[in-house]
Amino acid sequence: MLRCTRCGKSYPETFRLRCDCGGTLLVERDYYDFFGNLLPYLDMRRYLNFLPIGGNYLPPAVPAITPTTSLEIGGVFALFKLEYLQPSGSFKDRGTFVTVAKLMEEGIREVVLDSSGNAALSMALYSTPAGIRLHTFVPSKTMPGKLSLLHRLGAVVHLVGGDRMAVHEKAVDFAEREGLTYASHWLNPYFIEGTKTVAFEAYEQIGIPDCVLAPTGSGTLLLGLWKGFRELKEMGEITNLPRLVAVQAAGYESLCRRSPVKNRLADGITIPEPPRLGEMRTALEETNGLCVSVDEMETREALSWLKRAGFLVEPTSAVVLAALWKLLRAGEIAEGSRVLLPLTGSGLKLTEGI
Repeated sequence: MLRCTRCGKSYPETFRLRCDCGGTLLVERDYYDFFGNLLPYLDMRRYLNFLPIGGNYLPPAVPAITPTTSLEIGGVFALFKLEYLQPSGSFKDRGTFVTVAKLMEEGIREVVLDSSGNAALSMALYSTPAGIRLHTFVPSKTMPGKLSLLHRLGAVVHLVGGDRMAVHEKAVDFAEREGLTYASHWLNPYFIEGTKTVAFEAYEQIGIPDCVLAPTGSGTLLLGLWKGFRELKEMGEITNLPRLVAVQAAGYESLCRRSPVKNRLADGITIPEPPRLGEMRTALEETNGLCVSVDEMETREALSWLKRAGFLVEPTSAVVLAALWKLLRAGEIAEGSRVLLPLTGSGLKLTEGI
């Protein structure tokens, strides 16, 4: 069922974004026997028994199981999960896969989405072969490489001047005016069902890390990690949740104190007013977590380090390494800890030097 995070009201598992009270929704199910219910696939279909979709309606494209590689940094084991190796070059493929499956199940053939680029690319890649027409609203300053890909993937692209919140408002207005389904990954409970599989994969690959750092704007990855590890605990697979760290772009913080200087380089998380803020706070409270703000210079330095280490990622991905350095200097992470750092987006989509 879907359950409201504000009032607790429940709904059937249809494609719905909000409760009647205005609250956000999460899928609520009871699962058991994690390893006994895994399927013999070498991609995300491995976790179908833990997802609110059936096997009859699945997109032709399927997200990959991404590798995790370990490097020693400052006395801790940094476990980089290479989410940028997904088909569209972003972790968002996980949420998109479940979303498109649900849209196919309900016969929805035209949708509206707002994005800084990666979510739109992912949706275009998965929806087009599924026969779903996509209207995507993106900032006018979106990187040219991403815009070019969107056009080639057949999306109807709407450029919007202004910040990320302005893009969101335009998309909502358009969907309401045209009578189309708004499929925002910010609000979509099925998107989080997809991103929770990062936690499942990490558990299979490395066990439970001591700490997990996630780039956090709308919170879809942070909440997916929280939900995935919680479900593992509810199944009796683990006894403790890893500490979650929300990494935010300076000037756009929703969980940290707002900085007067803006980090526009980490454009994927420049979302100062996310609709799931209450859930994000709960995730940090439950895991004794914290928020770390990263500025543009710190992002640039971390991006350069990652490139030299062989990780070809976009700037938003680099904030987790910058945050790790800050936490090490502050003594927030003990020596010998195992820290999971998802690298969320590919640098191959960048056409200009950074």
